[in-house]
Amino acid sequence: MPVITFMEALRQALRDAMHADERVFIIGEDVVHYDSAYGVTKGFLKEFGDKRIRDMPIAEAGYAGLGIGAAMNGLRPVVEMMTTNFAILALDMIVNHAAKLHYMFGGQFTCPIVFRLPNGWGQLSATHSQAFDSYYAYMPGLKVVAPGTPYDAKGLMKAAIDDPDPVIFLEHTGIYSIKGEVPEESYTVPIGKSNLLRDGKDITLVTYGRMTPVCQQVAEMLAEQGIDAAIVDLRTLRPLDMEPVLESFKRTNRAVIVSEEWTSVGVNSEIAARMYTEGFDYLDAPIWRVGFDEVPMPYAKNLEAAVIPNPDTIIAAVKNVLAGKTQKIRQQ
Repeated sequence: MPVITFMEALRQALRDAMHADERVFIIGEDVVHYDSAYGVTKGFLKEFGDKRIRDMPIAEAGYAGLGIGAAMNGLRPVVEMMTTNFAILALDMIVNHAAKLHYMFGGQFTCPIVFRLPNGWGQLSATHSQAFDSYYAYMPGLKVVAPGTPYDAKGLMKAAIDDPDPVIFLEHTGIYSIKGEVPEESYTVPIGKSNLLRDGKDITLVTYGRMTPVCQQVAEMLAEQGIDAAIVDLRTLRPLDMEPVLESFKRTNRAVIVSEEWTSVGVNSEIAARMYTEGFDYLDAPIWRVGFDEVPMPYAKNLEAAVIPNPDTIIAAVKNVLAGKTQKIRQQ
């Protein structure tokens, strides 16, 4: 099986979808110029023409609305916001229109649109290094996916384009270059299905997005210390599939939730709440959450590194859970 990058996996999914269905088209900021901002749609203009991929002005609400109207009329738009930070300017269109159309019109309309939202950090400062995962996962009517492997990136993108509902597709730019085995043929990964990446008997790590490969690294480091960690990759934040999480938790009785977001009122809070209410009988220690420190993201490299979860802070959390400690860990 070919080994390719996360970014190439996205390119393959988009190309496959555009070849398979003429209704699929792409709009966004710099999806054409500079061979796209991140290279995902490089060469698409030459391959598909300007009727199927087109640059948009810096007016996120405007072209989000354009995409929603096209979806209501039977097309399959893929709308790329250059970063998730810019998408907040289109929140009215996303949450008041795309998310609600099917419900408000009694099922007479569908809105099969994909919003690609690259997110992440990297000395981009406070206004360009934000995590809005919980904004979208909070909203009924949206589906929210956040792949952490190249295989899932390709399969979930194809599933998102095929889906009759609006899908928020969170792509962490920090894993665009990671590699993994990906089939050449087109395939889908089901939306709303979590994945047990690794079984273990001592503790369950629950994660998604960029923290998936980080947790895989952590599990290997813990194994060298005699700690057997399971990993559940959520892959989808809405609808949230808790079954693999709870099944693993029943075996390990301990859990650490790892995400790149603030821990107050986040996706990680929802996961912890469900684990407490649905898995309380199996609880042997407090459930820990590892995420950003509660500050706007700093620009200075050393301060940024202090805010972001890393293998050391995750391992420290695991050891505190295993030891039954409850004091909050500060980022190291």
